[in-house]
Amino acid sequence: MTTDSYVYVRDIRQQAKTPENGILSQTLHSDERSKVILFGFAAGQELSAHTAPYPATLMFLKGDALLEQEATEGTFVYMAPYLEHGIKARNEVVMLLTMVTGVPAAAA
Repeated sequence: MTTDSYVYVRDIRQQAKTPENGILSQTLHSDERSKVILFGFAAGQELSAHTAPYPATLMFLKGDALLEQEATEGTFVYMAPYLEHGIKARNEVVMLLTMVTGVPAAAA
């Protein structure tokens, strides 16, 4: 649900959808300052190594994944701008990505 002042999702676990194969993303919020995306990964799916010019956080809500370290339900990750990262789902994974796009980042 979106109003002029906030985005409200009663139970993000129910909002999350994991496909049988592939990766599904749902943008929950996007403006000039930030972007929030809910990801559902099928088991074995992978986002290859990439960078982003913004600071970002990951919150793992379900499943097990590999980044630089193991990420399980409840894992929080902060990533600085231009940090190379990739994600591989060991099983069904639900992850919330928040990018702070209104913050100017120094070039790598």
